[in-house]
Amino acid sequence: MIAPRTSGSVDVAVVGGGIVGLATARALATRFDARVVVFEAEGALASHQTGHNSGVLHSGLYYKPGSHKARLCVDGRRAMVDYCRARGIAHDVCGKVVVATAASEVGRLDDLEARGRANGLEGLRRLRREEIADHEPHVRGVAGLFVPTTGIVDYVAVAAAFAADIEAEGSEVRKGVRVLRVERREGGLLLDTTAGPLAARNLVGCAGLQADRFARASGVEPGVSIVPFRGEYYELSPRGRSLVKNLVYPVPDPAYPFLGVHFTRKLSGAVEAGPNAVLALAREGYSRTAIDVRDALAIATTPGFWQFARRHAAAGLAEVVRSFSKARFVEALAAIVPDLGPDDVEPGGSGIRAQAMDPSGRLVDDFHFVEAERMVHVLNAPSPAATASIEIGRTIAGVAAHRFDLAARS
Repeated sequence: MIAPRTSGSVDVAVVGGGIVGLATARALATRFDARVVVFEAEGALASHQTGHNSGVLHSGLYYKPGSHKARLCVDGRRAMVDYCRARGIAHDVCGKVVVATAASEVGRLDDLEARGRANGLEGLRRLRREEIADHEPHVRGVAGLFVPTTGIVDYVAVAAAFAADIEAEGSEVRKGVRVLRVERREGGLLLDTTAGPLAARNLVGCAGLQADRFARASGVEPGVSIVPFRGEYYELSPRGRSLVKNLVYPVPDPAYPFLGVHFTRKLSGAVEAGPNAVLALAREGYSRTAIDVRDALAIATTPGFWQFARRHAAAGLAEVVRSFSKARFVEALAAIVPDLGPDDVEPGGSGIRAQAMDPSGRLVDDFHFVEAERMVHVLNAPSPAATASIEIGRTIAGVAAHRFDLAARS
């Protein structure tokens, strides 16, 4: 029998030191009578999706009304702003402009505005052609939508603050420790880690890019497969930065699962342009040439992948071309900012998105959790996961507390 609160045992092990795992552990440690330990395989927290994302504080504009995404994003954005203010973490609620560059996109802009209003976004303002310049003088379009609640945040600093909160409650964050397997034992679980075995009563998996593999290593069938997509960015040169004030987005194509290239001002003053979205042949490979044979074979044998590839062949090919052609990338950017030229962009960084795909080849659009005996696994936490992390953490902690029979703190 594995008893809680004994040497070497914990009430809840959280696997994954990205922002979702840390937010979940923080909620568990602060709201429930539980000793929590976070395991992060890398030597630093927020090493993958959290540390490579755009840093955008999303408003909730794009998400289907009533979905988990919409609710968690709107509530999570408010919670994130409050947290950053309280902890002195750098952020700026600067707003963004969504631009329709052709008359054929105006109907989609109407739909986007209606969706934002249904999700309770405050201060949305429709822009006529001439009004776009009031917010972004160098942006051109036939119509626009100003979204004042969008902003930018230092999510790596947020992750570090979450870790500090966890440790302040007497729980622990262990970096550089990988959980290899999980076995059920009478009364609990036994974690096989690179630092030796550990007894835990319960477990929450927030393994991001390795989420499906970790679920299987825990004896749980995830029901979905992680397919990684790499997003590549350019950075604007000093002259290019003068052409963009804050955040500028195109109207997304609802038939394609990504938002399209856009402009994002960073807290440092730099401006990122992108990303494209190309299939990554290594889950943790951030360059075009990174190939992991195991990861590539996993993609090729993923149920439904080839159906997905056929459905999105044309759009996928365009993304690949942009990956290798700076001229085509700049052409896409210049559709929004016509004054932008090749000399105004320089190679930037990249990130990998852990996207869950179901057996039919459909990309899972919403957050996706799988519950099992003494376990909860987070199998899909797409954008806006960083924005909504505080609310996601509370939600997962609530599910876990019910399943694990944790007592609330008095």
